[in-house]
Amino acid sequence: MSITSDIIRGHTDTIILAHLMDKNSYGYEINKSIKEKTNNTYELKEATLYTAFRRLEEAGFITSYWGNENTGARRRYYSITPDGKEAYKRNKVDWNFTKELIDKLI
Repeated sequence: MSITSDIIRGHTDTIILAHLMDKNSYGYEINKSIKEKTNNTYELKEATLYTAFRRLEEAGFITSYWGNENTGARRRYYSITPDGKEAYKRNKVDWNFTKELIDKLI
C-alpha cells in the first residue's frame, strides 16, 4: 500500500515538531526517523522538509543553529521552542479530532 502525499500534506509541520519534542535534530536525521517509523513507506522530499523548517522558524516554533562537526559537513540543527511545543499540542488535538471524524465517515 502506498501513502499519497495528499493524505499527509498539512501535517508535515506537526510531524517535524513531534520529532523535535524528543530531541534537537537535523534534516537528514528527521527524514531517516520518518522512514524508519513508517517501515520505509514514507519520506519527506528534501524541498518539502526545508520549506517546512523555514515556515516553522519564521513562526517562532523552532530555532536553528550550526553544529560543531569535526568530520564531514556541518549540520544545521533544529530545536523546538515553547511556542512550538504549544503548537504541537494543539495540532495533535486537532489531528485526533479529525481522525475520529474520518473514522466515522469512512
